[in-house]
Order: sequence, then structure tokens, then C-alpha cells
Amino acid sequence: MVELRQSVATFSRGANFKLSFVFLVYLDLVLTFLAVGNGFSEMNPLMQRMLVRPAELALVKGVAPLFIAWLVPAKLLVPGIVLMLAVVGWNAKELLAAL
Repeated sequence: MVELRQSVATFSRGANFKLSFVFLVYLDLVLTFLAVGNGFSEMNPLMQRMLVRPAELALVKGVAPLFIAWLVPAKLLVPGIVLMLAVVGWNAKELLAAL
């Protein structure tokens, strides 16, 4: 519980990590929409289901990252940032290869 209070109280100290995490999740969402709009299929079975339910997608990909970034200490977001960089890189590579 102490970690949670410290995270919220020190949001500005880790803001660069927190904003990077949220930005990468949103960028992944935009690239996913671009890819699906260009005929690609979503590889993640959970995301496949969410693409047909916009409200669920907005909650999971739109609101959840904000809460995660707000509540989780910045240093603990680093693995998520690395993972999202890999996902965004993969999406961008596939979209560019299709051009």
C-alpha cells in the first residue's frame, strides 16, 4: 500500500516513463486499427474479440493504461514499455512491408 501512495504522490518524478507507456499503448491501438483497416488480421485472440466491441476496446486500451500509469511506480513500468516498443515495432514493420 505504501508503494501505491508513493506512486500517486510522485507522479511527476516518473512522468516520462508513465507518459511513454501510455503513448506506446495508444500508438499500438492506432497501428492496430490501421492494420485491420488495410486487411491484416489481429493475431491476439483477446484483441480479435475486442475489435468487434468498441466499448470494451475503449475500456481496455483507452482507460486501463491511464490507471496503470497512475498507480504503478514508474520503475515497474519499464518491462511494459520494452514490451510495447517491441509490439509497436512489429506493427510498424508489418505495415511498412505491406506498402
